[in-house]
Amino acid sequence: MRAPNHLNALRAFEAAARHLSYVAAADELNVTPAAVGSLVRTLEAVVGVELFHRSQAGPARLVLTEAAQAALPELQAGFDHLTAAFERLKASRGIITINMTVPPAFADKWLLPRVERFAANHPLYDLRIDTSGRLVDFAAERIDLGIRYGGGRWPGLKSTFLLHDAFFPVCSPALLDGPHPLRGPEDLKHHTLIHDRSMTFENEFPTWRSWLQAAGYPEMNCDRGLQINDSAAAYQAAMNGSGVALGRTTLVALDMEAGRLVRPFGEAINCELAYYVVHRPGADGDPGIAAFKDWICAEAATDHAKIG
Repeated sequence: MRAPNHLNALRAFEAAARHLSYVAAADELNVTPAAVGSLVRTLEAVVGVELFHRSQAGPARLVLTEAAQAALPELQAGFDHLTAAFERLKASRGIITINMTVPPAFADKWLLPRVERFAANHPLYDLRIDTSGRLVDFAAERIDLGIRYGGGRWPGLKSTFLLHDAFFPVCSPALLDGPHPLRGPEDLKHHTLIHDRSMTFENEFPTWRSWLQAAGYPEMNCDRGLQINDSAAAYQAAMNGSGVALGRTTLVALDMEAGRLVRPFGEAINCELAYYVVHRPGADGDPGIAAFKDWICAEAATDHAKIG
């Protein structure tokens, strides 16, 4: 089977269809918008069907025709297969890079302490990890896979469950002594509450308010304290003795094991949100993605069995 003709035109159409914009597609392909438009028109002439309409409302944006919508998934799967074949060819001459996007706190507290084990078992793969925390466009930025925290559904991505968190108070061992030692929830009124503000856009993400309500202290003032928009920084503040944080199993397990954090009291509360491995549909066959996905899921299963 030969590759189809007009690959450049197909590539321009796929990028324009994904962005619904000639300008954004041109930025991705490093050409001019006029060049993208010309390639799309050439493709329309060859196949004999219209691929885009112009939106009549609001800013001028492209609208896919029914024919284009029907063909796009197969075209994108085809480009995924071409990418996988290209990576296999590269593998014959040495190291393959796996491009990843990972939440910064998860990278710091869970992934990075373990990646040496992946490297030892998979010496042909190098990891390139983006910890910016933004939701990247996998196709436009050539991302192979990522870790995301949420409900498990992201448009255009396939997700595989990785880890759940339980939430409970954590603090420095130093706060167990002193003039107001932490013995129960009622002692929190003598200490600074450290709030993790990194997930305020998710209503299901546990807070001090939800934990105190579950613990039977709904009247306690839980709005005071230190507000931090990064989970790892919040736990570092707790390790420094600056207050009490609401710990997440995944992110505090190693610090608790090392004695840098302790769980002074209280039951844990659960959360429907979880960590997932995500990648583009059809990319399962890529050997690098499959290798990393199998490895990290096995690590998560071992972690879950150990922590319970």
